[in-house]
Amino acid sequence: MSLPLIETKLFLPTPRPGRVPRPRLRERLDRGLEARLMLVSAPAGFGKTTLLVDWMASADASVAASPRGAWLALDSRDNDPGRFWTYVVAAVRTAVPGVGEGALGLLEDPQSPVEGALTSLVNELAATDVDLVLLLDDYHVIEAPTVHAGMAFLLAHLPPRVHLVLATRSDPPLPLALLRARGDLVEVRAADLRFTTQEAASYLNEVMGLDLAPADVRALEGRTEGWIAALQLAALSMTGRDDVSGFIAGFTGDDRYVVDYLVEEVLQRLPDDLQDFLLRTSVLDRMNGALCNALTGRTDGRGSLEALERDNLFVVPLDDRRHWYRYHHLFADVLRGRLLDAQPDLVQELHAMAATWHEQEGDIVESIRHSLLGADFVGAAELVESLLPSFRRDRREAIMRGWIEALPSEVLQARPVLGNALAGARMSTGEFDGVDELLDATEDWLASGAQRPGPSTRGAGVDDDEYRRLPGDLAVHRAGIALVRGDVERTLEHARRALDHVGEGGDHLTRGAAFALRGLAAWSGGDLATAHASYAACLVEFERIDHVSDVLACSITLADIEVVQGRLRSAAQTYRSALALADRHHTPVLRGRADMHVGLAARHREADDLDAARLELARSRDLGEQAGLLQDAYRWRLVMAGIREAEGDVEAAIDLLDESERLYVGDFSPPVRPVPAVRARAWARHGHVDAALAWVDRVGLSLDDPLTYLREFEHVTLARVLAADHARRGGTADLSDVVALLDRMLIAATDGGRQGSVVEIQVTRALVLQQQGDGEAAVTALEAALRVAEPEGYVRTFLDEGPPMATLLAAAERRSPTAYVRRLRSALDRVPTRPAPGRTPSRHDMPVETLSSRERDVLRLLGTELNGPEIARELVVSLNTVRTHTKNLYMKLGVTSRRSAVVRGKELDLL
Repeated sequence: MSLPLIETKLFLPTPRPGRVPRPRLRERLDRGLEARLMLVSAPAGFGKTTLLVDWMASADASVAASPRGAWLALDSRDNDPGRFWTYVVAAVRTAVPGVGEGALGLLEDPQSPVEGALTSLVNELAATDVDLVLLLDDYHVIEAPTVHAGMAFLLAHLPPRVHLVLATRSDPPLPLALLRARGDLVEVRAADLRFTTQEAASYLNEVMGLDLAPADVRALEGRTEGWIAALQLAALSMTGRDDVSGFIAGFTGDDRYVVDYLVEEVLQRLPDDLQDFLLRTSVLDRMNGALCNALTGRTDGRGSLEALERDNLFVVPLDDRRHWYRYHHLFADVLRGRLLDAQPDLVQELHAMAATWHEQEGDIVESIRHSLLGADFVGAAELVESLLPSFRRDRREAIMRGWIEALPSEVLQARPVLGNALAGARMSTGEFDGVDELLDATEDWLASGAQRPGPSTRGAGVDDDEYRRLPGDLAVHRAGIALVRGDVERTLEHARRALDHVGEGGDHLTRGAAFALRGLAAWSGGDLATAHASYAACLVEFERIDHVSDVLACSITLADIEVVQGRLRSAAQTYRSALALADRHHTPVLRGRADMHVGLAARHREADDLDAARLELARSRDLGEQAGLLQDAYRWRLVMAGIREAEGDVEAAIDLLDESERLYVGDFSPPVRPVPAVRARAWARHGHVDAALAWVDRVGLSLDDPLTYLREFEHVTLARVLAADHARRGGTADLSDVVALLDRMLIAATDGGRQGSVVEIQVTRALVLQQQGDGEAAVTALEAALRVAEPEGYVRTFLDEGPPMATLLAAAERRSPTAYVRRLRSALDRVPTRPAPGRTPSRHDMPVETLSSRERDVLRLLGTELNGPEIARELVVSLNTVRTHTKNLYMKLGVTSRRSAVVRGKELDLL
């Protein structure tokens, strides 16, 4: 991180005097020292932080076996992965000095993925003999998927003597089900944290000195349901009252309204100057005396904070020197609401004061936040511009995008570098809304010869290089927009313009992007030779500037092109070469590395090495979501679906294809192999012809369509669906017309050098000709496919066709007995049998014993403590898919509840 650490985030808070002993919870946390993760999850105001502080304070430092504690208080700014993990390492170093040097060095390198730093940290911790408890408070503020993915990686590799504690208002998206099943998770939840009647009595009478009758304690504990914050607020409101029982009797409402009412009661009884202090400083997430003085105009900020703490008025010290504080979150929310109602014009003024103070202190990020909240958009824009080069270097586009999108359009129009940066950030994530307008505004600014904004009053301004890059960047963005819209000619035109702007030895990043877009345009038109050459040139440009993740991304496209060309061995080598390049960077994870393993898995699947394919997919998953590009999630499931189908589990394959379609994220690559078409082929192969025909109707295909490369895969699928329909009931299409379509496609694919398509088309022709009764022509078509396929090691393309292919291969072997044909026949004998095409089976036809493998998986998990969403995550499917399987399962078992299903499953030996 380029910014200094806020050390107060790393201080373990001091236990409050007069706290209520809670031995039952401390014992549960003690048991957590035998697990990887302790999760303290409950809504605000349930005493999570207090419990953990007391627990850590109870450890006997004189006993060698006592663990060391490392504390980190999180806030919303920690959603930046670099900032988050730098703070985590810093927290660990407070407890284990000297550990984490290597991790910090890797985190300072913007090109180094987070997993490299985490691996270094794990290895250093494993080499120590220290028992460590790492506590992360307020983890619910973390929303960034990349941070969660890194946390999952850390959890998977924690040394046995290191334990993680998360205090959070909501369950984080981590593999909790797996940890729970392995006994590696100890949980403390709202039901556990609620004050019992005895604890409520101890707090109200012994700590607060209210001397309530047992009936009043029970009534108040019952109305608050043991919610500690509400009890605390109630106690403050009751202090000094004569009719305490009457107050308790009238105490009603839900959490939000209860808090509003009670804080109103507390605030009204405070002196006016203290109320004003609270309202003015409520805009701050954290505060010290000097900052409070800047917003209040007073000189007693530090003393006021100390007095608030003494009076238990919802201030939380953030360090052991009582320098930094924050308000209790609920208390702050109510204060801000009151401020907005009472003095709305003051809110912006206070944020402006806070922004100025933070800027003077060197905290530019916090200054930007307050500038935006205070509607000082020009000042915020100047500060954002000053950080643009470093944030782009550190790949913190998400934070930058959030700031820029918060700026009004008139501010962006005067600052073309920011507008261009926003356009690029949106396009990189597949979002194109408003991009045209941003590009138009930047082009208008350049054409007008307008002056750059004057010298920045708040930031360092924009570097001259940023303005010099604008024309080339704009041309690249225009090329990308044109490509997404299918305008190949304009894509090529803009790509050429970008290359002209930068010249032969110019900006390699712009040159690489222009080459890539030129290649994608050629690919969309079926010109694979030009596409391949352009992408090869793109790789060279990115390698020159050491943009390894971009090299990995381009390698995916290059390999996809090689597969269509029928060069399967070259595609596999492309993936291996990219992985070797990543390995030379000595980091375990780079963005795009996971995709390389998925690509290799697809090649192993085609070679019928299913074990190797599964191993590559496992390697991809082990690297974590952050190691994959946007398309990795759907590609992973697409390959796994192929593996499950090859193993005979068609239902699981269809589930995975459904998930793949749901997770599909389009990029600039042409959608030449749509997931719905892949699923329609599977339906047709396995007898679900009506579903496949419904797909034909949805996409609007016909045998007379003009041929384009973009729909080549879909038209082959159309031929297969119509042939399956004809086999079932005679169909509505003449097989001669299907063969005619395939003949036209064969000519187009051959002329385009798409040998991979040639293999698919010839295999389909062979099957349709066989079905038509022309065995001689069918074998001839198959032999043509075999000649292309043998040098590249195709296997599953033939095996997936089942018994009809076995007949054709036998005839081919009689005509020309080659080792390749014998090998395919032998492999086909080992393929799991599948039902012949026909009517889609009804659920009512299935006896109990015919539960599908996926339904058995669901039944097994119903016997655990996992809930529906957790079962879905375990099976890598959607919650709706789990519900469908559960419904079918209940129907087959003749039950109506989860418990009954498990009992019935045990009776039938299904578990």
